[in-house]
Amino acid sequence: MRILKTIGFFVVMATCGLSAHAQSVNRYCPDFLAVPGAPEPTHHGEFTFSPYTYHFSDSAEHKPVVLVAVDEQLPGGRLCGVSFFSNSFGQPTAYLYAGQQYNNLFGVSNFFVKITGGIMYGYVGKYQNKVPLNSHGFSPAVIPSFGYNLNEHDSLQIKLLGNAGLMFSYGRKF
Repeated sequence: MRILKTIGFFVVMATCGLSAHAQSVNRYCPDFLAVPGAPEPTHHGEFTFSPYTYHFSDSAEHKPVVLVAVDEQLPGGRLCGVSFFSNSFGQPTAYLYAGQQYNNLFGVSNFFVKITGGIMYGYVGKYQNKVPLNSHGFSPAVIPSFGYNLNEHDSLQIKLLGNAGLMFSYGRKF
């Protein structure tokens, strides 16, 4: 219950603080994240869903990992967002992040790499040492992902979760 209250707190703070900010500039992300003078992105944001994560090591304690995320696209390939997921041990977890997307990877227009960094909450109790630098459930995270744009709106992505595993996801730009 405590975990759900904490995640609820993050959602309320993000919604209240960011919506007040959005009214003045029509964005949820802080202005300093956008690259000054860069063209506006072709899409406002992206919704991501992951139904499956492959773990590099087997454990009887591993549970299915399911993720939903939404991020806002900013000028210069930058983004910010939030994801909610059940971690590898079945605990509700949230990740608040900012990042950069690099398109045309290897000269192929459909390939991209996205790197996000932020704060994660959710690995608590006996699982608190499963992620580095965890303090009372809070830990920093950096997640690189490789993606392929199927068309203007849809993409498939693979996220590298440190030495723990790979997350397979679908993205829908809006």
